Amino acid sequence: MNKSVPTFVCPDGGALSAEMLAAYEDAGVIILTDFVSADACAALRRRTLELIDDFDPSTVDTVFSTQTDEHQADEYFIGSGDKIRFFLEDGAVDGEGQLKAAKEDCLNKIGHAMHDLDPVFDAFSRTPELANAVRSIGFRDPAIIQSMYIFKSPRIGGEVVCHQDSAYIYTEPESCVGFWFALEDATIDNGCMHFIPGGHESPLRKRNHRYADGSVLDEVLDETPYPMHLRQPAEAPAGSLVIFDGRAPHMSGPNRSEKSRHAYTLHVIDRSCHYPDDNWLQRGDDLPLRGFDS
Repeated sequence: MNKSVPTFVCPDGGALSAEMLAAYEDAGVIILTDFVSADACAALRRRTLELIDDFDPSTVDTVFSTQTDEHQADEYFIGSGDKIRFFLEDGAVDGEGQLKAAKEDCLNKIGHAMHDLDPVFDAFSRTPELANAVRSIGFRDPAIIQSMYIFKSPRIGGEVVCHQDSAYIYTEPESCVGFWFALEDATIDNGCMHFIPGGHESPLRKRNHRYADGSVLDEVLDETPYPMHLRQPAEAPAGSLVIFDGRAPHMSGPNRSEKSRHAYTLHVIDRSCHYPDDNWLQRGDDLPLRGFDS
């Protein structure tokens, strides 16, 4: 029998109970509803619109697509680990180089250091409740390595193919965990995430490397196909937090509906683990990693 994605109401204070922790360790993913308020979600969306207002799309042509991985050859993307940068959705630009819709409806995501460079995102990313949730799943010395605001816009939001985040945010030993906030209702119709519960116990399929010449390429570690017949939807009402292990296989379909699916994601690693120099995401010395107490 297929495992489902475990779902619980957010615990008081944010820390996972023993029952929740057991469910998370079994499935590699857990949904906590009502983790953040509607007002907090709205405030983050408003701040994002302010950032977009100041964004000039004529200065950027980087498309983020997990189907083509063309962004991996673009320095604008590769150098975004300690900046706030904007990435277009595939198909958002017409043959003359013009956006097909409003700016906010043509973006795939913003990344990757809003949590350190913008005070509104910083405050959202470092609440006591989130700190408690992070520590309750076993982190010794947690730090936020990246943040992403994901749009999944109506009719144009692209598919994200099945992958494991530890392939891209790799530590020795592996410590990456994703913390994904639904800022709007995430449903099957508008492209919610899907997981393969229990799949975090399978091998790491790929390792993404940044090479000396500046190129970024994937190394295949294990060719075992993902058991896609076991995937389960992770529908999440606005305000929910989805926590998932770095090896948890996950994906999302395209958004062909009339409703957007805005989300905000953090990736946390343990500073007690080694973070290799050949990871694609690197930060300058002037923006050191921060945890939840600094």
